[in-house]
Amino acid sequence: MTDAGSVRVAAPAKINCFLRILAKEESGYHQIETLYNAVDFCDDIELHRTERGVSVEVVGPSVGPDEENLAYRAAEALLESGGMTTGVHISLTKNIPVEAGLGGGSSDAGATLRALNVLLGEPFSADALLQIAGRLGADVPFFASGAGVALGWGRGERLLAIPGASVWPVLLALPSLQISTAEAYESLNVQECVAPASLALDALAQPDTLAELATNDFEASVFERHPELGALREAMHDAGAATARLSGSGAALFGLFNDRAAADRARGALSASWADVRFVVTETMTSQPEPIPTLTSS
Repeated sequence: MTDAGSVRVAAPAKINCFLRILAKEESGYHQIETLYNAVDFCDDIELHRTERGVSVEVVGPSVGPDEENLAYRAAEALLESGGMTTGVHISLTKNIPVEAGLGGGSSDAGATLRALNVLLGEPFSADALLQIAGRLGADVPFFASGAGVALGWGRGERLLAIPGASVWPVLLALPSLQISTAEAYESLNVQECVAPASLALDALAQPDTLAELATNDFEASVFERHPELGALREAMHDAGAATARLSGSGAALFGLFNDRAAADRARGALSASWADVRFVVTETMTSQPEPIPTLTSS
């Protein structure tokens, strides 16, 4: 018999090409409308089957105790959901900064769900994975879906994948500042948020339309508390970005460019003026990386 002895998967960051906060529920959760785009800037995950329990080893920035690690929680939730007694060891190499609005923890969780399903012989359907993902966090279903681009609404857990989307060169600006999502929501005035624009889904595949739609309702409150981020966004515009926005609740920003050479030039110019900010040139993805099993024969 041939089984997967281990599974590797890249867990990409995301940007929100638009993010609108529509309302706050009595439960405290917020209703949103957003366009998720996966970008080729990834954490690396490898899963190994063990006899029992979940363990995790992290290389890179600390993400807190194991029990708070979303990859750990995802593996635990999937095993419990299936009533499985087998275990898994997670090796996680962190490249995506924490509390940056790039979805690093959620991506780790979604990628872990997909990879662990492969490791176990795919006993869970795609819908079952999404149900588990929805219990872990608002952004996790997007990453568990494997889609490269998706419209999200509700709390972010309701998704519609967008086929045929354009691939954009992206310049990520990664300040050392960290902003927790909870902090960003606490400072948000929903009444001042931008009203949702009507859109045709096929328009999301058009670069010019996407640049026009780009907005983020967190920007007003985040830039008021951290004006340097607003100045950085303007600098990215001035450096040639078709649009530049805060990603999620920040503190990372992204710029979309018409070609890779323009993004590279902008990185050079901005790096000279913003020495305390890391700039990364990458691109949006049409789909997320598939888990890759290492096969063992028995």
